[in-house]
Amino acid sequence: MHPALQNLEVICTISSYVERTSLPALASTCREFEHPALDVLWRDLHSVSPLVNCLPSDLFGSDHGCSVLQKPPDGKVWDTLFKCASRVRSITITRSYRSENPQTEALSLLMLSCPSTPASFFPKLRKLTLYDNGTRSTAEFLRMTFVPSLVELNLQITSASSTTLPVLSSLGTLCPNLQRMTVQVARARDDWLRKTLPFLIQSVSQLHHLHTLSVCDLGHKGMEYLMQLRALQSLSLDLTTSSSWDTLPQVQSPGFQDLKLLKLSTRTIEHASNFFRSLQIVRSRGISFNFASHHAGSSASGSAMLSQFLAILQEKCDNDKLESFSFIRLGNMQPTELGIFTSLHAFRNLTQLVIEEDCDISMSDEELCQLVKAWPKLRVLKLGLYNTITLPTFNGLIELLRLCPVLTSLSLVIDATELDGIDLKCPGGGLCNKHIKFLALGRSPLRSPVNVAVILSGLFPYLEEVDICGSASNKWIIVNDFLSGFRLVREQRIEACVCSDL
Repeated sequence: MHPALQNLEVICTISSYVERTSLPALASTCREFEHPALDVLWRDLHSVSPLVNCLPSDLFGSDHGCSVLQKPPDGKVWDTLFKCASRVRSITITRSYRSENPQTEALSLLMLSCPSTPASFFPKLRKLTLYDNGTRSTAEFLRMTFVPSLVELNLQITSASSTTLPVLSSLGTLCPNLQRMTVQVARARDDWLRKTLPFLIQSVSQLHHLHTLSVCDLGHKGMEYLMQLRALQSLSLDLTTSSSWDTLPQVQSPGFQDLKLLKLSTRTIEHASNFFRSLQIVRSRGISFNFASHHAGSSASGSAMLSQFLAILQEKCDNDKLESFSFIRLGNMQPTELGIFTSLHAFRNLTQLVIEEDCDISMSDEELCQLVKAWPKLRVLKLGLYNTITLPTFNGLIELLRLCPVLTSLSLVIDATELDGIDLKCPGGGLCNKHIKFLALGRSPLRSPVNVAVILSGLFPYLEEVDICGSASNKWIIVNDFLSGFRLVREQRIEACVCSDL
């Protein structure tokens, strides 16, 4: 054998590049390759079927549609199972919901007859992703996969049975090193939440190493526990199925002292307003919102409610700390004035502003510049706002580049048919942005692809192409063709200059 193949690191690297179907053959070639090849083969499972399939076919049977053990597992069965399962680092099961998953049901039966502790099934498991229906076998499968080595859990179930809830409540004890967790229950309603919350709250309150959490409404008591998790950095709260925020809570909570990101999903803007009113302060570097609708039985306009909500944010948030602000969805609200968003000027250290939802709103060059003038540190700007009457032009875009000189990503709808005042030989009057790596102009109308390409090439000399996803005109494809040609000519000129200097 070549000396290089006696190096374990080299063998592990080779094994990681081998096709999965060839790994068993590689493992059988010699002892040096056996363990590294088997480690790669069993490291990531997208089903537990391989584990069940490596066991004797006569071990399981069926009784009225349910899996049953035909005989007690012997020592050889346990040796085979532990040899494979001990190598598993991640399990991902995202099949469609069914009445039962026969593979997880089979493993659950084995666990009941296991001569050692349930944690011995997957002693090195680090990540578990399970989309399931929450039956008894789900609870038993979770019990064998909730191990101390687990650091990431993504759980989505249609309902939680009386056997699943106790297992969830033991999560903090069984998985003390958990760092990232997502728990979602499809079609959850208030009655389910009332029954489930005590179990979820107990588990979450014990996860002192948790830094990323995505969960449904845990109620006011659960929120207070979340605020005590000092390691928590990213929190996503789905309040869309809860009615507890229909009214303002009577007691204020301390709030969050040190988050990197707070993501909030609510049915209405009023719910989000009540949520923030219930907190004394929110110190977070980033905040993201998703509203299903703009009002629920309210006579107030969408613009008025949004304006009131932004005023509450200004009062409750640490204005100096907030760096990222996103509206992922604004529901069916149709604001009429861009000036609504100028209250965000209080957050003077913004580096990212994202408003993804399309809104029917007028935005002139002056209004665009008025919006962004307070944020010279802005690196990411995405405005999904559009209107068929008034759109910013290239003049507004050039002024935007002057006000925000460090932009690296820009998404904006402009009127690219309006070229008045633009010098094609020097579009920005000497101003350009060499940092932009992503530019999306959406449904921006245009007439002359070559002129638009000339302007964009002058403003963004290192831009490779315009993102045309969602574009309403094939002319943007032609713009990208011209940009590619201009870039090639520029590179050839640079190469010629270098060669002449040599």
